Amino acid sequence: MSTITKEIQDSISPEKALEMLKEGNQRFLDKNELERDLHFQVNITSGGQFPYAVVLSCIDSRVPVELVFDQGVGDIFSARVAGNIINEDILGSIEYACGVAGSKAILVLGHTKCGAVTSACKGVELGNITALLSKVKPAIADVQERDGEVKVEEVTKANVFQSIKEIRENSSILADLERDGKIKIVGAVYHVEDGQVSYL
Repeated sequence: MSTITKEIQDSISPEKALEMLKEGNQRFLDKNELERDLHFQVNITSGGQFPYAVVLSCIDSRVPVELVFDQGVGDIFSARVAGNIINEDILGSIEYACGVAGSKAILVLGHTKCGAVTSACKGVELGNITALLSKVKPAIADVQERDGEVKVEEVTKANVFQSIKEIRENSSILADLERDGKIKIVGAVYHVEDGQVSYL
């Protein structure tokens, strides 16, 4: 597969960007990953980068974004933080990806058996982790109100939607790009049990 150039990036629609991620995950599931010369891609991208999408995911070691979507060097931006939560730095990073570097899609990716979500559900408090986990509380409240109980996997999904909501509400740059049809913002959950990405 060729490295993403400015011309290729410009030709990719938001819908196509999401389709490319889906196709990559299917290749990963099928054990049919594309052959790439990563060292060649390092050399080619040294002069510039034109990723077609940005994925916000958890830091969990079982969710290596470029691998599970079968992507190469320079193909996607990867923003990672425990619990795939939104804060000022993550939001600024995503604004750069789409508003400056031209990415066409934002995928907020939660995952099953998430330690951050589980810890938030249990009310864990520890150093700076406390403030981070507090950002999961709206998702917990949403699930509790809807289901009458807190189910970790439901909170994981609600937390993805919460992050999408915060992207739209706290970034006029990204909200305007989405409104104008220049980007799409979607959510999904990665299943650590089998490697499949389910879109929400």
